[in-house]
Amino acid sequence: MNISTLMVQGTTSDAGKSTVVAALCRLLHRQGVRVVPFKPQNMALNSAVTIDGGEIGRAQALQALAAGLPPHTDMNPVLLKPSSDTGAQVIIHGKVRADMQARDYHQYKTVAMDAVLASYGRLQRDYEAIIVEGAGSPAEVNLRDRDIANMGFAEAVDCPVILVADIDRGGVFAHFLGTLACLSASEQNRIVGFVINRFRGDVSLLTPGLTWLEEKTGKPVLAVLPYLHGLHLDAEDAIQSSQTNHGKFKVIVPVIPRISNHTDFDALRAHPDVDLQFIGLGERIPGADLIILPGSKNTRADLTFLVEQGWQSAIEKHLRYGGKVIGICGGYQMLGQVVSDPHGVEGEPGDTAGLGLLDITTELTAEKRLEQVTGTCLFGQSQASVSGYEIHMGITYASNETLPVFHIHGADEGARSPDDLILGTYLHGLFDHPDACHALLTWAGLESDLKPDLGVLRERSIDRLADACVPLLAALQNL
Repeated sequence: MNISTLMVQGTTSDAGKSTVVAALCRLLHRQGVRVVPFKPQNMALNSAVTIDGGEIGRAQALQALAAGLPPHTDMNPVLLKPSSDTGAQVIIHGKVRADMQARDYHQYKTVAMDAVLASYGRLQRDYEAIIVEGAGSPAEVNLRDRDIANMGFAEAVDCPVILVADIDRGGVFAHFLGTLACLSASEQNRIVGFVINRFRGDVSLLTPGLTWLEEKTGKPVLAVLPYLHGLHLDAEDAIQSSQTNHGKFKVIVPVIPRISNHTDFDALRAHPDVDLQFIGLGERIPGADLIILPGSKNTRADLTFLVEQGWQSAIEKHLRYGGKVIGICGGYQMLGQVVSDPHGVEGEPGDTAGLGLLDITTELTAEKRLEQVTGTCLFGQSQASVSGYEIHMGITYASNETLPVFHIHGADEGARSPDDLILGTYLHGLFDHPDACHALLTWAGLESDLKPDLGVLRERSIDRLADACVPLLAALQNL
């Protein structure tokens, strides 16, 4: 099969669609093919700033890296960022279009499909191969009407589909058969084969099941991919459960309901001397060296949640014992005196009292700031380099009593408390640069000479994925 456009769909969420797309992009890139990743519609709170000044899903930025490309908004033309259980911010071609309830967005999908096809057309013009990632599962029959994320897109552009299932969850054969049963005849015919992901053990023991599946469906199993341990890859949305290193330096991240860009902590998970723990609903914040308040898609509501959990008093106790606190983006806003929303950007207009730990005030604004940035650290003994990106809706005003955190593009950014126990910044990815990560952890009290490079670890992980998918690409090219 000549791969010009190939779509990767999954029997469930987190079946491995994102990683298979990344692996195929890297393999084709190695072969000299001009390949590009594409996801028509993504729903995620982890996003990345693109070269053209927009934002896309974090997984598509990773796939772009695998393809040797800078991330671009055409790679993910529709991004939905949930702000509540029933509503989301709708981002089209990297820019906020509106906040919609689920029912309203369902009606809006015809407009969204125009944006999807426009981006796809531009990518067709500029690249030899497009590897498309579906969303969730095509078996979600309640979402089939006006579908733009799975078979609706595949039918519109007439592309072949491979179906991925995660055997580590169990029930893999039922997943394949059940998914096929939910599809129309034309959609079933569009699937050219199956991929079994995250297999552990002796593959010969799986052979009877593979034979049965192929005889039952008339479709080939293209590859059985191994379970790969120790990968350092950007998560699309869900917080992974196995993220603790049991190092000597304890870092706590309270998990708020609309936590965003928790990929900020990937570099800390990779540090051998750091024990990173996510603390969730109903859990007590234990003793730690550093507490980090993460980004939020709904700062005021998440701030209320944080206080209701009793975490405010735990943070204040932590500070009384000399612990350090960092706030990132929404977490930075929470550290201040007040978060004001006069225009109802996050819901009902009004003010919410902050934690009162930094002498800053924040006013939420309708216009979102999206920018990739570089600069230097203004704390500690050396001016370490830092790089990252800003994604936020709001302006924060700091008093003269606070100290700056970074020097970014000729201006001071962020705020530190006069006693130097608290640090707040809008900069996402602040730990990704090895020197900045070392400077921040040293400021927080870690004594270590280690400087893990997340960029190097990420590249190695993509290559491991690609190597594991060599049989899959060969099987596709032999169809």
